[in-house]
Amino acid sequence: MGTTNLSAYNPDLVPDAGEMRFGIVVSDWNNEITWSLLDGAIATLKKHGATSDNIVVSHVPGSFELTLGAQFLAEYDDLDAVICLGCVIQGETPHFTYICQGVTQGITQLNLEYNIPFIFGVLTTLDMEQAKARSGGKHGNKGYEAAVTAIRMAALQREMEK
Repeated sequence: MGTTNLSAYNPDLVPDAGEMRFGIVVSDWNNEITWSLLDGAIATLKKHGATSDNIVVSHVPGSFELTLGAQFLAEYDDLDAVICLGCVIQGETPHFTYICQGVTQGITQLNLEYNIPFIFGVLTTLDMEQAKARSGGKHGNKGYEAAVTAIRMAALQREMEK
C-alpha cells in the first residue's frame, strides 16, 4: 500500500486566498523538518494569493507548545485560520504518545472553542527518515497539505457566514 503524496492536490478546488489572513505556529524542535513544512505552507498560501503581510509566523519550542502558541495567535490577531506545524518522532519512551495525544486534543479543542479553523500539520513518525519523506521528500510536504486545508476551511467558513 503506497503513501499519498502530501504535496499533490487539485488547485481548482482551492479558493483564492488574496483576502485571507493566516497564522502559522511552528515548532522549532526537529527544525530541519518543521522549517521545511513552514516553507511549504508559506509557498502554498502565496501560490493561492495570500500576501506576505497576511501571513503571521510564530515559533514555539516544541510540538506540545503548538496549541498555546496557536491560541495566542487567535487571541491577538484577526486571522481566518491558524496552521500548526510540528514533528514528533517516536523514541524509546512513551513520551511520543503523550505529546501526540496532547497536541491532537489541544488542536481539536481550539477548533471547537474559536470561530476559526486550526489546522493539524504535525508529523507523527516512527523515525527521522519518515519525517524527511513527508517534509519535502518522496511523500511530498505536509506543509502544502496544511496550507490548502487552511484556505479551504477559511473559505468554507466565509461561505457559511453569508
